[in-house]
Amino acid sequence: MNFLVALVAGLLFGAGLLLSRMCDPERVLAFLDVAGAWDPALAFTMGGAVLVAVPAFHFVRKRHVDLLGAPTSLPDRFEITPRLIGGSAIFGIGWGLSGICPGPSLLLLTGGSVSSLVFVAAIVAGFFAARGFDVVTGRS
Repeated sequence: MNFLVALVAGLLFGAGLLLSRMCDPERVLAFLDVAGAWDPALAFTMGGAVLVAVPAFHFVRKRHVDLLGAPTSLPDRFEITPRLIGGSAIFGIGWGLSGICPGPSLLLLTGGSVSSLVFVAAIVAGFFAARGFDVVTGRS
């Protein structure tokens, strides 16, 4: 059942990316170009995502289980760490330079473009680098 729920959630997420055209790096970069040809479409897409996520997070925070009854644990919302700031900065820099976010990058892989392959390879390298950093610092 968990697999089915994850599959449906992934398909909905992918459909939303396609419908909003957020899998197009040029569209994302147009949102970031506030001094030029600014396109607010990404703000509306994020707003829609927030409208869906807020009730879901409220449900999980109140009950500490997901819809299938599995226990959940959410990170502390108020703890700001150097790791959080560094990860956010790296994420933002990568997104700003490429116009690609991790979710759409998986969708872009189906087209086989070199930029999407390089981007996903960089994500995988980042995962391994973070894991190695955790081992070195004792955070495993």
